[in-house]
Amino acid sequence: MKNNEILTNLGIIDIQNSQQNRYPLLFIDKIIAIEPGKTAHGIKNFSYNEWYFPAHFADDPNVPGFIQIECLAQTFIMTFLCMDEYKGKKTSFVSANNIKFKRKIIPGDQLDIYAELLSFRRGIAKGYVKSFVNDEEACSAEFVIAIPDILNSFKPKK
Repeated sequence: MKNNEILTNLGIIDIQNSQQNRYPLLFIDKIIAIEPGKTAHGIKNFSYNEWYFPAHFADDPNVPGFIQIECLAQTFIMTFLCMDEYKGKKTSFVSANNIKFKRKIIPGDQLDIYAELLSFRRGIAKGYVKSFVNDEEACSAEFVIAIPDILNSFKPKK
C-alpha cells in the first residue's frame, strides 16, 4: 500500500492483520478511514453483552475508563500500523497524558474515535485522540506509543 492512499471501511480481519490485539482485548470494531501516517477514524459499538458491564456496575452499567483509553489507543496505532513496514508489529505504551472523560458511555452507545499522528520517529509515535458519542465529546488523550522492534534498533550496542 502507498502511504498517501486513504483506506476506508477496514473490518475486524483487517484490524487484526495490522495490530496484535485480540479478543477479549481487541476493542475497536471498524476503521471508517485511515490516511496512513496521519489520521484514523475508528468505531466501537458498546453492547450490554460486553464482559465488563455486569460488574461495572449492575445498577448503572457504564464503560470503565481503562477500556475507553484502550479504544483510543487501538485507533491511534492504526495510523501507523496500517503501513506495510509496520503492519503486525507489537506496540508498547510510553505515556498517556491529558486524559479527559467528558461523559458516561453506556450500553447501546457508539464511540466515534478520531486519531491524529503528530510525529513518528525511530519507532516512537506521538499523537492525539478524541472521541464522541452522538457528536458529544466523550473522552480524549495524548499518547506516546513505541514499536519496540524499531526503537531497539536505535539503542547503542554494548
